[in-house]
Amino acid sequence: MIRTYIKLAFRNLVKNRVFSFINVFGLATGLTCCLLISLYIYHEFSYDQYQKLGKRLYQLGTLSIKEGKENRFATTPAPMAPAMKQELPEIESYTRLIKAFQDDKTLFQYTSGKEAVKSFYETQGYLADSTFFRLFTYAFKEGDPKTALNEPNTLVISDEIADKIFGKASALNKIIHINSNTNGEYDFRVTGVFVPSKTPSHIDARFVMSMKGGEVGAWINNMGTDIMNNNMFFTYFLLKPGTDVKRLEAKFEAFITKHAGADLKAQGRNRKQYLTPVRDIHLYSNDNGNNVTAGGSLSYLYILMSIAIVTLLIACVNFMNLSTARSSKRAIEIGMRKVLGAEKNSLVIQFLWESVLLSFIAFILALGLTLLLMPVFEQLSGKDFTYSIQQYTWLITGFLVITMITGLIAGIYPAFYLSAFKPVKVLKGKFSNSLGAVSLRKVLVVFQFVISVALIVASVTISNQMDFLRTKDLGFQRDQQVVIPLRTTTAKTIYPAFKSELQSNSAISSTGASNFYPGIANTTDWLLYKQGKPADQTKTVFMNRVDDSYLQTLGIKPVAGRLFSKEFPSDTNNNIILNEQAIKQFEFASPAEAIGKNIMADRGTSHVFYNIIGVVKDFHFKDLHTSIESYGFLLNKRPLYNYVIAHLKGNNIKAGLGSISATWTKLNPNEPFEYSFLDKDFQKNYSAEDRLASIIRDFTIIAIFISCLGLFGLTTFSVEQRTKEIGIRKVLGASTSGIVGLLSKDFLKLVFISSLIASPLAWYFINRWLEGFAYRTPFTIWIVVASCMIAFVIAFLTISIQAIQAALSNPVNNLRTE
Repeated sequence: MIRTYIKLAFRNLVKNRVFSFINVFGLATGLTCCLLISLYIYHEFSYDQYQKLGKRLYQLGTLSIKEGKENRFATTPAPMAPAMKQELPEIESYTRLIKAFQDDKTLFQYTSGKEAVKSFYETQGYLADSTFFRLFTYAFKEGDPKTALNEPNTLVISDEIADKIFGKASALNKIIHINSNTNGEYDFRVTGVFVPSKTPSHIDARFVMSMKGGEVGAWINNMGTDIMNNNMFFTYFLLKPGTDVKRLEAKFEAFITKHAGADLKAQGRNRKQYLTPVRDIHLYSNDNGNNVTAGGSLSYLYILMSIAIVTLLIACVNFMNLSTARSSKRAIEIGMRKVLGAEKNSLVIQFLWESVLLSFIAFILALGLTLLLMPVFEQLSGKDFTYSIQQYTWLITGFLVITMITGLIAGIYPAFYLSAFKPVKVLKGKFSNSLGAVSLRKVLVVFQFVISVALIVASVTISNQMDFLRTKDLGFQRDQQVVIPLRTTTAKTIYPAFKSELQSNSAISSTGASNFYPGIANTTDWLLYKQGKPADQTKTVFMNRVDDSYLQTLGIKPVAGRLFSKEFPSDTNNNIILNEQAIKQFEFASPAEAIGKNIMADRGTSHVFYNIIGVVKDFHFKDLHTSIESYGFLLNKRPLYNYVIAHLKGNNIKAGLGSISATWTKLNPNEPFEYSFLDKDFQKNYSAEDRLASIIRDFTIIAIFISCLGLFGLTTFSVEQRTKEIGIRKVLGASTSGIVGLLSKDFLKLVFISSLIASPLAWYFINRWLEGFAYRTPFTIWIVVASCMIAFVIAFLTISIQAIQAALSNPVNNLRTE
């Protein structure tokens, strides 16, 4: 019987090629979208799931409370972990991790015998306790993870780095000279080589240095038992089996009160500690994006999940619509089979088999399309979908089940609808589509275009917001600014000579240097308070040490006082320049009133005074997700900067870069010259939004395409049903435009109704998305109107293909069809 069902299903598919193609291709497109987005969602939920100790491994986070405002951080001071381990018996072990936070890249140098020094820049470097590889699961190719970081100045590297430096030779016990802005310049001995897991982790390390043996280790030793300051270390606890996490968290309050309660009270602050399971960090840490790596977004996943589901639903709607619309074509077949004894159940099963078979063909086509589009989607999403054979097997099996269910859902209504025909009426020619079936088709078309219009609105708005982010005035000059990192002691030492030569270069208008520049993370924030105010009224101010031409190079304008300048060589480290927001926060009446006044910082038992010599106009040193915060500049009397910024003149960028490179090579021949552009670095902060915009744009086009496929099929069927009517109207003098209007108006009414329903829904959800930006483009009614018009025009063009063809056909041929 099953063989007969399959044979009949194939026969029907071949007989109705156009409608079979629309259904198969529509379903395949919907399934491909669903497959690709499911790969992305699966990838996001798989972070750190491979950790063997994952069920007992937690990250310690900090909740800082000041004046009722709460800020979450995934970091803690270094002394907190050993202190908690000593006092809280539930903690079996701990490890701390810190990024090489001042290194965008770290210089590796290796010398083998008489060979010349090999220099490499490496990224994604960290420093960790000796327990790190005991708690976190890494597949070691060489070395022992339990002891790899036991000794000072030891190093564990990825197999990719090992292959690049040592080739096929063993990397163990080789000495690499590492020059780091964060940890200083030291020799490290390789004690391990690991192979990165195919399953993603929130720790993206390519190399890990021992925390002991460098400047970070010395810094930790100087902290003593201070658990309040230097909140920069990622702390992980391995809890003992059976530990009640909530009860352990409840003990943290007493711990903080004991060790820091008095100091916190004096500063008018409070803090709480909390635990996050390591397997939940990527999606659920809620730490304002300041974790080891940027976390995923549940809201984005919900958006993508919704797009996947509605795209598949649109394809299912096409199947249901075309199946019920073409019911009259199969009415005689159904009537004859019922007369010959076929039961309703057997007909239902036959039609469901047709639906499932069509879905299976679409599934095979979708697998091929997915494999073909995978590289494009990886580039679009910024993810690498590399899974094991077992994972791929589970994914494909799961999707095959979803496909079969999709086929059943899409086919269940047509199956019961078609099998319910009365054979007597059908064979007498009294069959016609029921009012219920016609109404359902209209509802389904409205549903399709509600989704399409909403996606168009979302796509247009997100595109506008991204354009706004790219073009908004940030308060400084970002174009033609070349950023040159100073990653080594040598590079920092040559800066005065390097700057001198660049300033004499006709291709460069100005040059400055600093520890940070706009768009990158600034890890230095101080608690300062206005002179004359109590110490518990401290304000958080982000600080940057700069040279005497940095502010002029960036075009940051003073609104009161002056900037640092070589004309004032007497400027000291205690002169400070603040932005307007800081002046407001310190409650000065005006920028002019602040000039000459002092702000203070407590350093242990002593007070440090900073004299305000200038106030600059507010500028965006962070991306536009956040409002402008207080910012201060100090003059760095020691020329030890992290970045040089050179402002190029004119349009000959290539010549300017060439001259900078030549100067660098002359002064620092053993270190490769690298650079970036400030505007592109700033734009990297919106990479997640850029990816979301691209994904929504592309899937909007696909959803509209599938909707139009269905609309095309329904129009084709409508023209077939009204062939005789069209012929009579033409004979009676109807114009081509009149017939096109006649065939189009019913469908365009549905599109218009869809627009009315979609508009308020889109308005609500898009406004919710825009709330995630402190600065955003206006969302006006005209965006919704324009999106509705786009959908209307697309629908009309789709309908008119068949409508114009029918209107231009010979009425004699039309009247001969019946």
